[in-house]
Amino acid sequence: MSRLRPAPTPRRLPRASGFQGRIAEVDLRLLRVFACVAQHGGFAAAELALGKSKSSISIDIAALEDRLSMVLCHRGRAGFALTREGEGVLEATTKLFNDIDLFQQRINDVSGTLSGRFCLYLPDNIQFHGETALLRAIQIFTSRYPAVEMDVRSASTRDVEFAVRNGTATAGITLYPHQQPEMQATALFSERSNLYCGARHPLFDRPEETIDIASLAEARMISVSDAASSPRWDELRPSMNFAAKADNIDSRALLILSGMYIGFLPELFVTQMIQQDRLRHIAFNDLHLVNHFYFLIRPTPENGLMAETFRSILEETC
Repeated sequence: MSRLRPAPTPRRLPRASGFQGRIAEVDLRLLRVFACVAQHGGFAAAELALGKSKSSISIDIAALEDRLSMVLCHRGRAGFALTREGEGVLEATTKLFNDIDLFQQRINDVSGTLSGRFCLYLPDNIQFHGETALLRAIQIFTSRYPAVEMDVRSASTRDVEFAVRNGTATAGITLYPHQQPEMQATALFSERSNLYCGARHPLFDRPEETIDIASLAEARMISVSDAASSPRWDELRPSMNFAAKADNIDSRALLILSGMYIGFLPELFVTQMIQQDRLRHIAFNDLHLVNHFYFLIRPTPENGLMAETFRSILEETC
């Protein structure tokens, strides 16, 4: 007895009501959703970035697929993946938005004004709390140029540099100076971090004069970035017991507050927690770290004027 073979999936054919090569505003909106989903690797991962629910994103992608008369991605239990057509559309979408940015930049050059999107990537270790130079620079920049759409994103230092290099970011703040010919790094400001323990930690109530190198070496410490340094720390570092890692300031503070670890945090960040007796500053002969921050750009016709304008304002506020 022969088995019935499943019917082959019918091939989608272009329809007269589909995409005709004329890009409407709705197409740009749907393409931005699609590009964000592809960048984040799935619908769920793109929810926060888009500020939309997974079901709403799914509706937008389905609408775009219907508009283009092609399947752009596979989604389901097997996970998210772009189809061959989806990869082609993503490539075309990236070029399209780059061309739009270039057009906007040329209009800026002609008119002498700024408008468009300014995408700034920040390292997730930078200090956001308190009155910082970066906060003042954003305030001044957006006040002077209200037509500019600010797009601020947080990422690892490596991802910040990658985003600037590939053009995803208009500019970035990084912890490392760069010497590559195509990149420009401008020194901005330095940030001091001190050593802290939480109220539950054995060192919290211990007299300062009794805390020595042996005491610190016994404590479990959160790993420190190679970008942070000071003469005293360089001497002590080999003796420390690194027992945890934290990608950003908030997660580092969480581990310290647990009472199980000691670690470094920026001074401005901890002000309120110190006042609430939730953290204790371990002075230990003025042990501290210093991070130096740099403004990183890869000058191109698309971002040159906007990046340079923000850089000059940032330098004024430092």
